[in-house]
Amino acid sequence: MSSASEIRLRTAAPTQTRALAAALVALVDDGDLLMLVGDLGAGKTAFTQGLAAALGVTEPVTSPTFTLANRYEGRLVVNHLDAYRIEAIEEAQDLALIELLEDGVTLIEWGDVILPALPEDRLDVRITFGTGDDDREFVLGAVGPRWTARVDALRDALGEWAA
Repeated sequence: MSSASEIRLRTAAPTQTRALAAALVALVDDGDLLMLVGDLGAGKTAFTQGLAAALGVTEPVTSPTFTLANRYEGRLVVNHLDAYRIEAIEEAQDLALIELLEDGVTLIEWGDVILPALPEDRLDVRITFGTGDDDREFVLGAVGPRWTARVDALRDALGEWAA
């Protein structure tokens, strides 16, 4: 990930994490993939909740840790996957990622676990704990032509949270 495609952001509360994700809605489209990486409790699900709500999803968005995948209907379909329990790349292939990417926006928590199975066109979202209890730091990295073409628009849309 080159520094030109990296965007550094900060939030100070889960509501801000949701708002940051919601600000991405104007830039996501069918076929987009977001890989979410961070420790337990870092805010991956809160991020997904914010994006889904901004896309008009009205049902509760919960972590798919045990179901592996949840699908929500909104302005765009939201596919929410969790790779935490996947132990082999073959299991990732069973998730039918290619088919999911044909319909809506797909967010994969712990996506780094199945990185070799992921397409080379995605937005990497790394979330780490900040100094305060609710502070979070984000590094967004555009990978591939679809997301690299949107880096400037991402910076503009997310400027409120710039680190």
